[in-house]
Amino acid sequence: MPAPLYKKPLRLGSIFKGHDLEQQDIGTSISQYIELIIFTRYGEHRYQPDFGCEIWDLDFELIVSESTWEEKLRQSLLRSITKYEQRIYDVNIDVRITEVNKFYPLRNITEIKKQVEIVVKAKINQTGENYRFSIALFLSPLSA
Repeated sequence: MPAPLYKKPLRLGSIFKGHDLEQQDIGTSISQYIELIIFTRYGEHRYQPDFGCEIWDLDFELIVSESTWEEKLRQSLLRSITKYEQRIYDVNIDVRITEVNKFYPLRNITEIKKQVEIVVKAKINQTGENYRFSIALFLSPLSA
């Protein structure tokens, strides 16, 4: 029997009330782990300095060639996900940069931000079913 996958954040108060921790399915667990990889900077994890991805180093870099930037990030994510997320295989990652216009009517200002969309497609080891993860982040400063 596989180990239970607990929903995060852990609500320890439920244990003190005599209840079990909430569990989640494998797809949600994988998605949370991929988010952790994306939001962790290389060297941030003391015992695994190569855990994370390069987005933090690339975030404030002047983007001269969007295709080169996208490929650098894609390769970084591919290395980390294939190394640290063992529950999926046949991983395919797509990274796209777009510009988003946001108008603030009270200040009469239009703000243009760069947005990166990351799509991860793979297969789940346990079941062989297709897995898909997607997230869009604004760059400089990085935000969800």
